[in-house]
Amino acid sequence: RLDDGDWSTQKSYVCTWNLDRRGLNPQHPDLVVDVPSSVMCLAFHPSQPALIAGGLYSGELVVWDTSRTEDPVIWRTGMTDDTHTDPVYQVNWLPDTKHRNHSQLLSVGTDGKILVWREEREGRLALAEGFAIVAQQIPRSTRLKKMAWGEAAVGVTSLSFSHFDPAVFVVGVEGGYSLRCCTVAQTPALPRPGASVPLRAPAELAFAPHAGPVYSVSCSPFHRQSCFLFPPSPRNLFLSCGTDGQVHLHSMLQTQPLLALQLSKKYLFCVCWSPVRPLVFAAASGEGVHLFDLSRSMQKPTVSLKQSVSDCPVYCLEFNTKHTRLLAAGDAAGTVKVWQLSSDFTEQGPREMSHLEQLASEIMD
Repeated sequence: RLDDGDWSTQKSYVCTWNLDRRGLNPQHPDLVVDVPSSVMCLAFHPSQPALIAGGLYSGELVVWDTSRTEDPVIWRTGMTDDTHTDPVYQVNWLPDTKHRNHSQLLSVGTDGKILVWREEREGRLALAEGFAIVAQQIPRSTRLKKMAWGEAAVGVTSLSFSHFDPAVFVVGVEGGYSLRCCTVAQTPALPRPGASVPLRAPAELAFAPHAGPVYSVSCSPFHRQSCFLFPPSPRNLFLSCGTDGQVHLHSMLQTQPLLALQLSKKYLFCVCWSPVRPLVFAAASGEGVHLFDLSRSMQKPTVSLKQSVSDCPVYCLEFNTKHTRLLAAGDAAGTVKVWQLSSDFTEQGPREMSHLEQLASEIMD
């Protein structure tokens, strides 16, 4: 919700449905969890589907075990000096490199912090490491326009990890920029009082900005099985979108976008790369869902789906990586729709990877 309602007093719910269940009733979730603060984002555990992590408007993180009907909350950060002071916009599960059977949680918030949490006893999540985006510490290319680098430059709204270098990730910020960041960065972030763990400055490069906040970034999951990789390889590509209605296709190796598509006159809230087709992505806008196939058009969507009768913004999208024909979208009216895609969007063409590489190199030239 992006209106002026008082989010802090709104009741919130997490609802789950099992699409494989025979008696599936769209009007009745299998489980409803009552949450005292608005839920901004959710993430399923990668191998234990009963576990769902959520980021709250209050800045807290909570993990629910949906197999426990009485009290599903199993871990939470609580409100401490380490907790986000602004809403949490994204949460991701990460493998815990030290403890094989454990996972860590990563959270990002508009307070500019990127925090990694580990499980503690007695249901607590404790801060393991953390990063902070600080305006003065963002390396800027001389080719980028000088903008006012105030607090807005640092409010993190989205994050996507490189699928090929686990230390590299891209974040989108309220100041309109996408930033390439690194988890092995050692530079201390300019002093942020109160944290139990010293925060580091991860930003390595700022990309040419959108004309408004960036709401979503998505790294390409595709690459060639070759050791002779000349830039720009598809592994270096990512998409970003924002309130200017544009999708930018970027290489992580240069500041200017390879492609800027004016997709909508309204805000874009989410962009998602297809898990199976290198030239396909989906975007959520103020008008509905747009599906793009770059092999057909570099200018306009191949298909636009109207999510509802009224002009209801679509806020979030997700492809299903197992059932690749399914695409879920959630809108401002609180409705989730699951779309079934045609094989045109799920079957990779014979030279699609070459096409993507060629596309990227042509644009760079």
